[in-house]
Amino acid sequence: MRLAVLLSGGKDSLYSCWKAMQTDEVVCFVTIRSKNTDSYMFHTPNIELTRLQAEAAGIPLIEWQTAGQVEAELDDLKASLQEAVNLFEINGVVSGAIQSVYQAARVQRICLDLGLWSFNPLWLCNQNEYLKDLIDNRFEIYIAGIFSAPFDETWLGRRIDLGFVTRLMSISDKYGISLTGEGGEYESFVCDAPFFTRRIVITGSEMVYKNHNGRFLITGAELEVK
Repeated sequence: MRLAVLLSGGKDSLYSCWKAMQTDEVVCFVTIRSKNTDSYMFHTPNIELTRLQAEAAGIPLIEWQTAGQVEAELDDLKASLQEAVNLFEINGVVSGAIQSVYQAARVQRICLDLGLWSFNPLWLCNQNEYLKDLIDNRFEIYIAGIFSAPFDETWLGRRIDLGFVTRLMSISDKYGISLTGEGGEYESFVCDAPFFTRRIVITGSEMVYKNHNGRFLITGAELEVK
């Protein structure tokens, strides 16, 4: 099957892409660049750098702009997937949804309208095992945004490794935090994945933080041969 992957730049979309590649052909990425940083549907931190991820993976990228208005942004998603149908003759769409019925149901509805299959390789996965699988398979991932207590600026730009998972597990139950950030608690950016031929090197960054809300903004990045 020929698949498009909804690429946010974060761990869930790229891990889902990797899983899809093991059974089917990923022929393009689709990135939605939302002007609304509080979009219900779309990841926004460092979204412009999905271009480097696509280049590192050697997969064509469709970029689509949206104002990010609730529900209306779905029209833009549908238009971008129609373009993927036209350009790459896709049969299905892969997303990184884990528990969000809001996101998964809307992607599924659009796929149904377009006659496409909808795949969610991570749906209802064991989140602890998933994080460990990311580490075991050498995904290089950094925290790009934090959006709830008790996260503070010390989490921004931190790599997801065993130390990160241990620290996260120590606070997850007390604060009701999803280990994968599925509740919007944090967002991530992937610099390397098993299917990248090159990795992304961060050459510049800045942090913006206030009251448990912050972003690790990548201001410079380049590709390096692995």
